[in-house]
Amino acid sequence: MNKLTIREARAADIPAILPVLEAARGIMVASGNTSQWQAGYPAAGDILRDIARGGGFVVLEGERIVAYFAFLPSPEPTYSVIYGGRWLDDTRPYHVIHRLASYPEVHGIFRTVLDWCSAREENLRIDTHRDNHIMQHCILGYGFRYCGIILLLNGDERLAYQKL
Repeated sequence: MNKLTIREARAADIPAILPVLEAARGIMVASGNTSQWQAGYPAAGDILRDIARGGGFVVLEGERIVAYFAFLPSPEPTYSVIYGGRWLDDTRPYHVIHRLASYPEVHGIFRTVLDWCSAREENLRIDTHRDNHIMQHCILGYGFRYCGIILLLNGDERLAYQKL
């Protein structure tokens, strides 16, 4: 296995990122999470917006793009209100991890991405769908604490986590 490396995504990477997102959708559906990331989300436009903000990243195995994620600075508008709990710290700046997707056959992606993010920011937030049990397991296993429920702009709820 080649070493996993991370670099900023570029617009030219979009054709290699889209199949990664499609593979992640397949993982979700196969594990019973049939409503997250449907109807074409995330799409090329979402990735281009991440890149424009300096927050789109790819994970490479050798030269091959095997994962994508967004690592964006606060504030995250959908995190301004949290239900059924509270953030561990709601005063300091934070970074949020969004759109983490990988090919199923490549292992160690979550830890590689979170180690990279943790080396750049000590206050991290992440959210996931209630039916995304794989991601919940990874998030809690990495030391995040469940904080409550946030609502996306479309009104869908997500389970929200923070790690300090």
